[in-house]
Amino acid sequence: MLRSNVFDYINVLDKAADASWLRNEAIANNIANVDTPYYKRQDVSFETELKKALGSNRFESMDEKVSRIDTATLNPQPYTDYPGFSYRLDHNNVDIDQENVYLAENQLKYQGLMAGIQSEINNLKTVMK
Repeated sequence: MLRSNVFDYINVLDKAADASWLRNEAIANNIANVDTPYYKRQDVSFETELKKALGSNRFESMDEKVSRIDTATLNPQPYTDYPGFSYRLDHNNVDIDQENVYLAENQLKYQGLMAGIQSEINNLKTVMK
């Protein structure tokens, strides 16, 4: 059987897009609970996991690093951000202004990931012609 790495970048970008989508849901949940007493801000950890999976060998090309990633183990992890911290009397740690910035940042990141996936697909289409 022929082993091909043609979809490696697309698979990693897909996982990153999934993480961005999950982060968007967490941010929306944070905004919805801005006035809920004792609510703690939620976020999603993915970039750290991706960095670990890529490794730090500077003598390897990005193609080699990406082809080595097992995307089945590369999963975004939701977590509670600063669970013991609260600067409000109701023990909620959500700052609505900061959440709106996070939301805008995440939307731009998601759009960039979608553009990257589309670019990879267009490259495959060009090669197949």
